[in-house]
Amino acid sequence: MKPVLTIRDLILEAEAFCERLSEENHTELIGVTDGKAVGTYVEHRFQTYLDRMYDVEIGSSAKGIDLPGEDILTDIKVTSITQPQSSCPFRNARQKIFGLGYNLLVFVYDKHDTPNSCTLTFTHCTFIDKCRTADYTITCRLREMLHDGAYKEDIIGFLQDRNVPGDEIVYDDLAEEILDHEPMQGYLTISNALQWRLQYRRVIMLNNSVDGVINYEW
Repeated sequence: MKPVLTIRDLILEAEAFCERLSEENHTELIGVTDGKAVGTYVEHRFQTYLDRMYDVEIGSSAKGIDLPGEDILTDIKVTSITQPQSSCPFRNARQKIFGLGYNLLVFVYDKHDTPNSCTLTFTHCTFIDKCRTADYTITCRLREMLHDGAYKEDIIGFLQDRNVPGDEIVYDDLAEEILDHEPMQGYLTISNALQWRLQYRRVIMLNNSVDGVINYEW
């Protein structure tokens, strides 16, 4: 019987997986410039890698999260070192302040092709706990405002100035929740779009200096 996957196992296996794939010749990817295709390839390889050794729930496109099990609840993101970012579904404006609601496992690669070979050198592998997946700048400023004694109107004005998606009702509800529950400091940069645009440059450079963010770098 295979052991049940834990978060600790996931992080350790992600590191080992990066080292393993960095040594392979990925002939299927020779000449492929589509980052989404590379990402899908790596995600599927990692899911297969985990499934072979552990009792783990593997997600589907319908579920939206790659590892949706209640104890894991982690989405896999694969991105090039040239521009470490990706997109994720927009659910509501609250995600920008209180986090996405699930963990992220980010693989950052550097791709090199020759006529007969393709190498994926993984430069960083980062696990981001769901409590750290909010927007860095917004949570930083909101925390400062709360410590300075901000009122509800101040928070609503800030959310409007930052173009957080929503109307007056959304802002009012968010301001109430922020006053009742101080947001944790997030470490993503989340840009507004039809989907959230997640940028990882800050988070992959933290060098294990923040609880809830675990970095490996090669």
